[in-house]
Amino acid sequence: MNRPSADALTERELEVMHVFWAKGQQSAQEARDELELRGRNLTYTTVATLCKILWEKKFLKRIGDSRPFEFMPAKSFQEVSKHLVSDLIHRVFQGSREQLLLNVIGSKKLSKQKLKMLEDLLRDDDNEGAVS
Repeated sequence: MNRPSADALTERELEVMHVFWAKGQQSAQEARDELELRGRNLTYTTVATLCKILWEKKFLKRIGDSRPFEFMPAKSFQEVSKHLVSDLIHRVFQGSREQLLLNVIGSKKLSKQKLKMLEDLLRDDDNEGAVS
């Protein structure tokens, strides 16, 4: 399997980013401790390496010049999630938002209110242009 490009996140990198989005500025040790509270037991060196990679990929900003470094998100959850969903739509569903929605909804019955909300979202998005 190829290594994700610089603008893509691995599963572990995304896990670490969720900690920074939830807690804000912190050290790699603090992020490791938070991951452990969430049931994910990673070594300090693993989390520190992930923070360094996320900094190199420009997902995290490094605060200060002395160790231990503190980091904070350089990209918001909304920015990253929008990019991930857009990538999913293009790679898996060949650009079809409707196919994504049909897949997500599956065989679940939706209320008229929820169906209208989805229709409104699609209509609003059609007026703004295609998802990129």
